[in-house]
Amino acid sequence: MTDTVLKTDLKGIPLFARGKVRDVYNLGDKLLIVTTDRISAFDCVMPNGIPGKGKVLTQMSLFWFDFLKSTVKSHLITGKVEEMPKELHKYRDVLEGRAMLVTKAERIDVECIVRGYISGSMWKELKKAREKGKNEVHGFPFPPDLKESDKLPEPIFTPSTKADDGHDENISYEQMKEIVDEKTAELCRKKSIEIYTKASDYARTKGIIIADTKFEFGYKDGEFIVIDEVLSPDSSRFWPLDKYQPGKGQPSFDKQFVRDYLSGLDWDKTPPAPRLPEDIVEKTAAKYREAARLLTGK
Repeated sequence: MTDTVLKTDLKGIPLFARGKVRDVYNLGDKLLIVTTDRISAFDCVMPNGIPGKGKVLTQMSLFWFDFLKSTVKSHLITGKVEEMPKELHKYRDVLEGRAMLVTKAERIDVECIVRGYISGSMWKELKKAREKGKNEVHGFPFPPDLKESDKLPEPIFTPSTKADDGHDENISYEQMKEIVDEKTAELCRKKSIEIYTKASDYARTKGIIIADTKFEFGYKDGEFIVIDEVLSPDSSRFWPLDKYQPGKGQPSFDKQFVRDYLSGLDWDKTPPAPRLPEDIVEKTAAKYREAARLLTGK
């Protein structure tokens, strides 16, 4: 099994931020995003990672940025180390396959979520609403006979707060307009649904249902662009089409497998997180690789 990269240290290159999964370095008007093999669940980073996960996420984002370029521009400059500034070349062994050079952008501080199927937090909120005799969540009315994992009549845009630490909270579109201006909110909604529709139509031809996904957007020189990463198993719920059975939770290609394992433990979902057993690590790595193979052909 390949070596696991849990943390990077590019000496001489200033660190911009270290997130749950990504180490971001400051290169003036550009950023270097290095995706490690760390994995988080329930807002906690696991002590051991998933070998090769960072490379899978990076290569999938590179594929999608290219696939979606006629729909929305991105912050990507290059994913090739040889095209990056010379001071990074000595770190090729670490960066190869898991790094992206991107332009800095003014981030829009809202998570842009699109749901084509009812699952996850939205399904939990709908169940609670139904207990109170309602069939509506955040202004969205749902069919009364809608079951868990059912396809929605049409994709819906359900933004959430953007928390660098802690848990994001689902909000309504009206609440979003209190955080960002109306033009930006409408751009986020319009482009999110366009991207989701184009990507999910393609993914179905490859045997994958994209149940939901989240995007981040920003502005560069006044132009609206997609930033961070797109349509990876970390930011999306991928279900195998041939095993799809609405009315219950679905098998998935994403980190839901890890969440399910952790939910069966006597752990209160607060740090420190438990170490993942080797079989869970291996199975999760295989799921990530399989999603990449099906969607990108690599």
